[in-house]
Amino acid sequence: MTRVPTLTLILWCAVVTAFSQVDLKFSGYVANFPIYQILKEPLATLTSSDRIQFVDVSRVRLRPSLDLSSNAFLMLEYEINATYFSSPILFLTQPQTRGQLADLTWNPDIGTHWSAVHYVDRLYLRQSSSIGDFTIGRQRISWGTGRVWNPTDLFNPINPTSFSKIEKDGVDAVLGKFVLGNFSDLSIVWNPIEEFRRSNTGGRLRTNIGGYDVSLVGGLFDERRIIGADFAGNIWDAGLRGEAIVSASRGSWRDNFVKYIIGVDNQFTQKLYAMAEFLYNGEGKSRPSEYEFQRLISGQILNLGREYLTGLVSYLVHPLATFSVSTTYAFTDCSGFLSATFAYSASDEAALTLGGQVFYGDEFDEYWWYPSTLYLRGDWFF
Repeated sequence: MTRVPTLTLILWCAVVTAFSQVDLKFSGYVANFPIYQILKEPLATLTSSDRIQFVDVSRVRLRPSLDLSSNAFLMLEYEINATYFSSPILFLTQPQTRGQLADLTWNPDIGTHWSAVHYVDRLYLRQSSSIGDFTIGRQRISWGTGRVWNPTDLFNPINPTSFSKIEKDGVDAVLGKFVLGNFSDLSIVWNPIEEFRRSNTGGRLRTNIGGYDVSLVGGLFDERRIIGADFAGNIWDAGLRGEAIVSASRGSWRDNFVKYIIGVDNQFTQKLYAMAEFLYNGEGKSRPSEYEFQRLISGQILNLGREYLTGLVSYLVHPLATFSVSTTYAFTDCSGFLSATFAYSASDEAALTLGGQVFYGDEFDEYWWYPSTLYLRGDWFF
């Protein structure tokens, strides 16, 4: 038995043994992504890959949970990813997942055309009390109000280009969420890493002012001091939201950058919805020649440039079917991409989505590197 199933089974059995009465619940989903993609010719030549490729990503996510008492439960989310590439895999690496102290990943099989990965994405114990909730273990900590980008989400925000990424990665942390009153709470997080002195710590104070949800965040993350805020509310019939942070080196406030978003959205009719969101990324570079591609590949950053704009329009063509089109534009190098999806809900347990992405830009611009894709996504929930 490998370390991931063994460790998970030991913890599960220990908790079950400790509590005489438990209520087991089980859910999950299966997702499959057949993908047809076209690489840029220079990139295909550089990697000795076929320019036209077929990729198939299959994902199984299992979610058993145990209600240990009226105020406590244990949650496990175990995921299995199997990927097939028509062109041989020359460089197969797992993107760096920030905020995880324990290695709960298992690669049972890697070939020239395929890989299979098992990992524990959630494994936490939550205890509720009259003053709040206390959670320990690998959990999802999602801060911020943005629809596309989340500057105040300091753990594992999702890259907007990733259509196959469904869940935000879990982080190993201790979280205390204290209720302060109606619509108000305080969250305090400690996220240990291998070098304990460099562990991440932070807090988020959330309340409601004049109909707007407002939060203040701060702490020490990745050896940088963070101060930020976010808000969400309505202006007339439209939704208005924003986030901003100031990030400075632990050693000096002079080494700092600002990152913020502002977004609006509106449900114009029962069928028509639209949104727009602007990102200013002070961590990015103002010239393409200065782009930090290595940090992008390793998952340390999500964008290379400074200013970005995303727009989306969604139309309900049928009670069970929705058509959406979106565009993202990078002002730094004038590259970007267009996306379109047609989603059909076959039932409460099954859904089917047809989608595509087209990337454009001059050679070696930020979005030039991504392959244009056509994909089908099937989801079955249980």
